[in-house]
Amino acid sequence: MHFTRESVFVGAIRSFCSSFALVVGISLGLVVVFMGMMMLGGNNFLPPKSEIMVMPDAHGNRMILPPSSPVILRIDFSGVIGMGDLTGEKIQNILLDSQDDMLKGGRVKAVLLCMNTPGGVASEGAAIYRALMDYKMKYKVPIYTYVDGLCASGGMYIACASDKIYATASSVIGSVGVRMGPNFNFSDAMTKVGVSALTLTAGKDKDELNPFRPWKPDEAASLQTIVSAIYDQFIDVVSMARPKLTKEKLVHECGADVFIAEAAEMHGYIDDAMSNYMMSLMALTHAAGIGEQQPYQVVQLSAPQPFLAGLTQSVFKQGKIVHSLDLPYQLSPELSGKILYLYQP
Repeated sequence: MHFTRESVFVGAIRSFCSSFALVVGISLGLVVVFMGMMMLGGNNFLPPKSEIMVMPDAHGNRMILPPSSPVILRIDFSGVIGMGDLTGEKIQNILLDSQDDMLKGGRVKAVLLCMNTPGGVASEGAAIYRALMDYKMKYKVPIYTYVDGLCASGGMYIACASDKIYATASSVIGSVGVRMGPNFNFSDAMTKVGVSALTLTAGKDKDELNPFRPWKPDEAASLQTIVSAIYDQFIDVVSMARPKLTKEKLVHECGADVFIAEAAEMHGYIDDAMSNYMMSLMALTHAAGIGEQQPYQVVQLSAPQPFLAGLTQSVFKQGKIVHSLDLPYQLSPELSGKILYLYQP
C-alpha cells in the first residue's frame, strides 16, 4: 500500500481555497435570503433609523449624559452635495430622526452645520436648504454654520439657512453662481474621420445640444433661461440671509468669485472669520439658551448603510480593479447633465 504525501504548502493552499469557497457560499446564500425577505416583505420594511454618534462639546467632552440633557444636532457637509449621504432625502431623514426615539421631547435645542464642500447639484442644495428652514421654523431652534475649509456655491446656499456663519481663517467662501456643463461638440471631428450619427426625435428641439451634429444659433437658449432663473433664486436666498450682500453687489461686484475668510467677512458672506469649532459651538449654545455650566450633548446622526447593500458590494466587488483617467473639468457621472451650484476651479 502506497501513501502520497502532500507538502505543507499545498495543504495550506487547499485549506485556504476550501475556507474561501465556504465564505463565498455562505455570503451568496445570505444575499439570496435577504433578497427573498425584501421581495416578500414589500412595504412592511420601514426605512432604517439614523445612527447616533456622540461628538465633542465645546470643552472636548464626549460623555453620554442623561436623557433630560439638552442636545445640539451636528450635521456634516463634507463632499459634493447630491452625492453619497449629502442628498435632500437623507438630510430630511436625519432631521426627522432628530425628533424621535432618544431625542424626542424637544431635546434638540440647536443645529450646527459643519461645512467643507464645493457645492453640487442645484436641486439637492435647494431641497436641503428648505428642509433646514422648515425645521428651524417648526421647532424654533437656532442654526449656525461652521466652515472649516470650503463653503462654496451650493454650500453657501445651504449655509444661508443658518442664523450665523463662522469660519476658520484659512477657509474659502463664495462662488454664488450656477453652471451646467461643459458640453462638447464632436461633429467636426466625426466629419474628418468619416463618421455620422442619426438621432430620431419627435418634438421641437428634442435633441438640444446633441454633440454629434453642428449646433444651431442660440441652440441652448431655453436651457440658458432655466439656468438664469435658478441663478436669480440663488441671489434671492443669499441676499435675504446676508443683508450686506445686496443683489446689486452679488451680481455686479462679487459675482461667482470665492474669498478667503477675512475678505468674505468684509463682504458679508460670513459673520466671523477667526473662529474655530469650540468657539462656534459656544456661541451656538448661548443662542440656544444653554447655560455656561449646564451640561449638554452634541450628537451627529449618520445615514445608515443598508446591510444588504454592503454585503453585496463585499461579495461581488472583491478584487475588482477600476482604471480611470480624470480630465480637467471632468464631472462625476452623477453630476453630468445637471444644473449645478458647484465650485470647480
